[in-house]
Amino acid sequence: MPSSLSSVTPPARCRIQVNRDQPGSLFVALAGHLDELSAPQVINDFVALLNKEKVPQLFLDLAGVEYIDDFGVAVLVGFVTSVSARNGRLRMENIPEGVAEMLDRHRFNDLCQPEITTTKRKRTDSITNLGIFTLGAFSSLRHSLIFLGDTCLSLLRVCSHPRLLRGNDTLLFMKKVGVDALPIVALISFLLGLIMAFMSSVQLAQFGANIYVASLVSLSMTRELGPIMTAILVAGRSGSAFAAEIGTMKISEEVDALFTMGIDPHVFLVMPRLIATVLVMPLLTLFSDLFAILGGLLVGVSMLDLTFNGYIAQTISTLDLFDVFWGFGKAVIFALLISWTGCLRGFQVEGGAAGVGRATTSAVVSSIFLIILSDSLLVVMLRYWEG
Repeated sequence: MPSSLSSVTPPARCRIQVNRDQPGSLFVALAGHLDELSAPQVINDFVALLNKEKVPQLFLDLAGVEYIDDFGVAVLVGFVTSVSARNGRLRMENIPEGVAEMLDRHRFNDLCQPEITTTKRKRTDSITNLGIFTLGAFSSLRHSLIFLGDTCLSLLRVCSHPRLLRGNDTLLFMKKVGVDALPIVALISFLLGLIMAFMSSVQLAQFGANIYVASLVSLSMTRELGPIMTAILVAGRSGSAFAAEIGTMKISEEVDALFTMGIDPHVFLVMPRLIATVLVMPLLTLFSDLFAILGGLLVGVSMLDLTFNGYIAQTISTLDLFDVFWGFGKAVIFALLISWTGCLRGFQVEGGAAGVGRATTSAVVSSIFLIILSDSLLVVMLRYWEG
């Protein structure tokens, strides 16, 4: 700091010294206690200084600051804001360790970043974008694995101590996921069975094999389409709801409140949703199969000259218990994926209401992708198992 310093009227507990020797720059030194008592006078002196001195760059020396509190941090933020509003730039120098700790505690850089950002963002090339995407993918994978481990540990805790599970909330989520979804699942499955029967009858009628419409509808629904369609509908209804509910709690700091009270958020929030989804998904899949068979029955009786008894007999002869339980097993796996993904996206919410919207969309898309991927792997496993 140059030696020729002129002093501005000092406040009671903090002194301001100004150096104007270098053209285009202004050096300001603070000394003393920057706290609640001295903040008003320091602000008045600094504003008066800025009104008098119009320089593009200002250096703030904090070496003499012996103490700073919350009001002092607010004063420094105001300095940065005032200088930026005048198209200037403020740079702090010689920050003592205690002052630096207080600034870090209040996230001073985050508070000042929007005001001091004056340069245009540089355009990035494709290699840089690829690197950013890769790092983001690995970070997301890391958080997903951590969340998966926490979920597994919480599930073990609930299994060993069933009283930890909130029974009333579990029943409520069973109603939301299962009972409330039954009408739409029944309608979609009925129409799907009707469409499958109608489209297959066009080809099978040429060979006089109308009776095999019952076999096609029943087998395809119980093994594949029933669990998949049910899972997609549940992902759209309940998976998105899980993400939105937990995400809203996250941004309103209710999840942090659970940590503060010593309550495990995974046991409190995730377990009721996960267990409820696992319990009701197989039942929803069963209803989906039944309504799809009814849709095929309607086409068979009304358009293919099949009898009710003949259609039902062909369906029973085609299916066995393995097909039904295979669909149930898929439903359990899909339920785990849907509930886990929805809760994961909810805990990852950041940025307020916009973050909740992004998490909800991501929960549905991720759930559907995982459902199709796992179903593909299960189809390959079944093919080699039966072969």
